[in-house]
Amino acid sequence: MIVQNKLKIFNDPIYGFITIPNSLIYDLIEHKYFQRLRRISQMGMSYLVYPGAHHTRFHHALGCMHLMQKAVNVLRFKGVSISVKEEEALYVAILLHDIGHGPFSHAMEHSIVNGVSHEEISLLFMEQLNKDFNLSLTLAIQIFKGEHPRKFLCQLISGQLDMDRADYLKRDSFYTGVAEGNINSERLISMLNVVEDELVVEEKGIYSVEKFLVARRLMYWQVYLHKTSLVAEQLLIRVLKRAKELTRNGVKLHASEALQYFLSNEILLENFNNKTLNIFARLDDYDIVSAMKEWQFHDDFVLKNLCDMLINRDLLKVKLKDNKIKKETLQIHIQKLMDTYNISKYEANYFVFTGEISNQAYQIKNQQINIIYKNGKVQDIIEASDQLYLKALSKIVTKYYICYPKEKL
Repeated sequence: MIVQNKLKIFNDPIYGFITIPNSLIYDLIEHKYFQRLRRISQMGMSYLVYPGAHHTRFHHALGCMHLMQKAVNVLRFKGVSISVKEEEALYVAILLHDIGHGPFSHAMEHSIVNGVSHEEISLLFMEQLNKDFNLSLTLAIQIFKGEHPRKFLCQLISGQLDMDRADYLKRDSFYTGVAEGNINSERLISMLNVVEDELVVEEKGIYSVEKFLVARRLMYWQVYLHKTSLVAEQLLIRVLKRAKELTRNGVKLHASEALQYFLSNEILLENFNNKTLNIFARLDDYDIVSAMKEWQFHDDFVLKNLCDMLINRDLLKVKLKDNKIKKETLQIHIQKLMDTYNISKYEANYFVFTGEISNQAYQIKNQQINIIYKNGKVQDIIEASDQLYLKALSKIVTKYYICYPKEKL
């Protein structure tokens, strides 16, 4: 009988060597559902702006698990009781927290799968894996859903200072080369503690938290909400919507079997059954890119031009404004496009559109970041910090955008 060595290590460019804590984690990483994350980009279409941003959800999930190991060790050292089962559940929950992401991360949620978020699909994957692994993921699912009575366990998975944010800010900063996002996640974790079953940060960590919040704000404006990334993702959403529309009208499009299934069927959360889940598990970035390479030569004016824009990075013009875009401005661009190419207003709307983006670095009403002083006093970071700008970071800043074609499609 061949005994498989499960004591593997990964060499990560951010943290160095990442160890696999136990055989269950090893088996989950080996599973085809998780291996799919190697083919799902972490930052969607951001590589069109930052050429180095080709890292994947697989990288990110392993990084989160590594930071969770550090967090568990730090909290135990400070006397916080975490059982072996709770420890394993934390590793499973953070490893699988993004397993439901579709191709290019967020574009699927707004196009060929209707109103089903990646968190909901992640939960479906976890529930299926729980059956496959003899219900060994039950506690992890409870923590993932925020239903565990020990609140700090849930906060480590999803909160203002969770291991997800601690990894993606540092990792995305590294791969994009945007130094402003490079937080000291190890320092932040070393300052964590637990008071009345809630996560707190020790007084010495105030400046690390300040840096974290500022980095989060800057990364959103410079990277995640960068106007070119924004227009590229909007184009991808429209490509998938148009492809689905044409398929519904009986037009045969060249696509992989998995992509064809989602183009041909109306997928809602209610009918997202086990068959759909397994087909979704076969869908990744490569399905979308290979389809677009074919569709750029299709007869349909809309599909052809949208795909050509993305494949050859000849995108729409995008402008950001502080105020809402006037309807008259939008109408001028729509009319111009209709006249130039003799297309309908419905078709022109694929190329001329408006929207809004918002940035809130610190959500003060949603799981506050609390600082604990040596005398035991607990205070929100905004009150504890002497930096006035932190209060400003808790306000929602909204910007409005308009996208329209350059001189010629």
